[in-house]
Amino acid sequence: MKKKKSFRKDMECYLMLAPFMILFVIFTVVPVLMSVPVGFTDFNMVQSPEFTGLSNYIALFFSDKVFIKSIKVTVVFAFFTGPVSFALCFMLAWLINEMSSKLKTLFTLIFYIPSMANVYSVWKIIFSGDINGYINSLLINIGIITSPIQWLTDGRYVLGTAIVVQLWLSLGAGFLALRAGFQNIDRSMCEAGAIDGIKNRWQELIYIIIPSMKPHLMFASVMQIVSSFTAGTVIQNIVGFPSTDYKAHTVMTHAYDYGWVRYEMGYASAICMILFIAMYAVNKVVNRVIEKYAD
Repeated sequence: MKKKKSFRKDMECYLMLAPFMILFVIFTVVPVLMSVPVGFTDFNMVQSPEFTGLSNYIALFFSDKVFIKSIKVTVVFAFFTGPVSFALCFMLAWLINEMSSKLKTLFTLIFYIPSMANVYSVWKIIFSGDINGYINSLLINIGIITSPIQWLTDGRYVLGTAIVVQLWLSLGAGFLALRAGFQNIDRSMCEAGAIDGIKNRWQELIYIIIPSMKPHLMFASVMQIVSSFTAGTVIQNIVGFPSTDYKAHTVMTHAYDYGWVRYEMGYASAICMILFIAMYAVNKVVNRVIEKYAD
């Protein structure tokens, strides 16, 4: 009886969530579940899927040199954009939390806007390969270089350029979650900590604030892991598709290539499944570290 009363009481909430949940299930959950069996087939979206067993996965690891290269690129890309971006989000959220209410709103908006806006054209101007590009112009004027660097086409620089842009765009949902976490900190705990021997703001941050933000830290870590491993749009818009010598070719870009360019959906599904398993494993490790530290 209590469950029935609780369900009736929350009926309005369920009804408000229903439109989103229906669309989420149809366009996210169902495609993800379908990709599992499709990964074991040869499917070109025209003919019926043909079961091929593990051939797609065997080809990925033993025949597809570009895929192996994309794994290395993805690891480097995720290593720099994941932890660095997470730390950046946390530090900015902490600094903004120390400001007045009006400045909090202003700076939160300033740092969150890049995640919503299409700023690729601006970054292309900044990293333009001629002398009029902002970075080249600055480096030439101060005497560091004598001729323009092709940031967007030279294989030595394309991955680094993409990482810089991704870091700038990464202040999204994870950043807002951390901002909310700082807002919800019970200040009485900080006052009690001061009585118990907390001497400065760093100790307050480590021993009181971070343990109190465990849910927000875990959510932000999930968002940063997903954005780091699935980054493809940024790379395609900044350094082109494919990038020079596949220097910025990630696993997600490889899946896009086979899924939306070649229409080999079985092969693309196998790629996405491997990426999903990798993200899940990393997420479990990071969550265990956060749980151990936060507790």
